[in-house]
Amino acid sequence: MLRLFVGLGLPPELKLRLSLLAAGLPGARWVDPGNFHVTLRFIGEVSETAAGDVDAGLARIKAKGFPLTLAGIDHWRAQTLFVAVERHPALEHLHAKVESALWRAGLPPQGGRFVPHVTLARLKGVKEPHLQRYLSERALFRADPIPITGFALVASYLTKSGAHYEDQAEYPLGAG
Repeated sequence: MLRLFVGLGLPPELKLRLSLLAAGLPGARWVDPGNFHVTLRFIGEVSETAAGDVDAGLARIKAKGFPLTLAGIDHWRAQTLFVAVERHPALEHLHAKVESALWRAGLPPQGGRFVPHVTLARLKGVKEPHLQRYLSERALFRADPIPITGFALVASYLTKSGAHYEDQAEYPLGAG
């Protein structure tokens, strides 16, 4: 069985900039900067046969590249700290194409609203005043747009020291 997701990689210079945000919040469990990415769709555990079907479906996607802009830091229910991704029609289009390809490959729809983001930390046990101070001090975070020229099928291996991600296949996008 493989634990998979479809994601957008980030360039090293952006990962470095994001890693500088990984401080100043007591109790946060920071994501390893090498694992920073934008998830288009979490798939979960599938057989190698199903993974082959997923790969074939994703390889047929035709979509254009686009600029991706990270702006703003927020949290979900004081459990996950993340950097938001600005909405872009081409990103929404790619997400819809991925969902359709996965549905044709036999996976159930994910459901829920697509909220593109980069997870910075898990917040179990972080005190609310510390979280609010962290957020207010970094409220104006914004990165320059980066060109997205492809996406990847990624395997996630859980280890005692955290998750390790490994690209299984990469899919190019057309000129934006």
